Amino acid sequence: MDQKQFLLALNQIAEEKGIPQEQIIETLEMAIAAAYKKDYGKKGQNIKVKFDPKTGEIKVYQVFLVVDKTMLKEEEPVSEEEAEKLAAEPEKEEEEKEKKIRFNPFKHIMVEDAQEIKKGAKPDEEIQVQLETHTDYGRIAAQTAKQVIVQRLREAEREVIFSEYSGKEGEVVSAIVQRIEGRNIFLDIGKASGILFPEEQIPGERFFIGQRLRVYILKVERNPKGANIILSRAYPKLVSRLFAIEVPEISAGTVQIKSIAREPGSRTKIAVFSEEEGVDPVGSCVGQKGSRVQTVINELGGEKIDIIEWNEDMAKYIANALSPAKVLDAEIAEKTRTALAIVPEDQLSLAIGQKGQNVRLAAKLTGWKIDVKSEEMIKKEKKTKKKTKKTKKAAAA
Repeated sequence: MDQKQFLLALNQIAEEKGIPQEQIIETLEMAIAAAYKKDYGKKGQNIKVKFDPKTGEIKVYQVFLVVDKTMLKEEEPVSEEEAEKLAAEPEKEEEEKEKKIRFNPFKHIMVEDAQEIKKGAKPDEEIQVQLETHTDYGRIAAQTAKQVIVQRLREAEREVIFSEYSGKEGEVVSAIVQRIEGRNIFLDIGKASGILFPEEQIPGERFFIGQRLRVYILKVERNPKGANIILSRAYPKLVSRLFAIEVPEISAGTVQIKSIAREPGSRTKIAVFSEEEGVDPVGSCVGQKGSRVQTVINELGGEKIDIIEWNEDMAKYIANALSPAKVLDAEIAEKTRTALAIVPEDQLSLAIGQKGQNVRLAAKLTGWKIDVKSEEMIKKEKKTKKKTKKTKKAAAA
């Protein structure tokens, strides 16, 4: 293979794996060093290889630590056999720095000898001595080099994936269902796979291989195999991110999402606001003939969405939050953060919602405890109070 073909191969690997070319060359150098050491080196040697991708030239070096007498233990020099044994049990770097070291001819070089190779060499620095380059390696050495390349490229690829997706936490990505294992769904999200656990799925949603959907990147964790990417379809912010995709006014910052409350697969309430005059925040999110909100609803499998206008006046905000029910009045108590919403009799069940869902979501959206009563209920309570007062007065008399 000529240099041009070799460079094209390197570029292809770099593009496919998303790994910088410099890192691939570094991996190749490590693999050649491992092969060289297997066939021509000795255990204690620190072999380093420099590869020039433009010329294809390979240079092999042995790296030595420069030492002087003050750094060494007062012992007899060791033989080559003893040096190899010592190399099999390398000294800890921290201990080597803090304590005196035992001279090893495969690892150390005296400062006097080092200065003959490199002028101005000083103790505690490294120098490189060029070795004879070999290109013919045995089967075992070649296998060792292959293992080094495969392992290092895998590690580099995992690191690239982790770095890329850890920066995408909180984003919505398009995914394809890859495989289904029990209730866990594995999805292809591009360069990596993510997992959708049962608790992060929309209740009742069904999946099939090859299905396309959008998911929220909830968390990216590092593990021995690379990155563990946890996805979600149930997280409330998925809805706000979908609206940001569908509504240009939100992505531009003209319309703001102030709060969101969600019961996945059933209903979501979202509060929006705009500071710019002439901009209808609710209308912007609904879209022409409901096109924008319908796109989000379809993505969530038909989940109902109530879009309400945020208001700094808490009474008005709570009244809006109980939409689609019409609220006549809202009495609030700031200290206890509680509110009483008064609605027409025919709106009571709508305001409360099925199994209390509407008022429950309104409470989550506003952060206030909300009680809902009809006009008739309020009138009855007032009559009861009046009767009680009259009875007490009569008893007192």
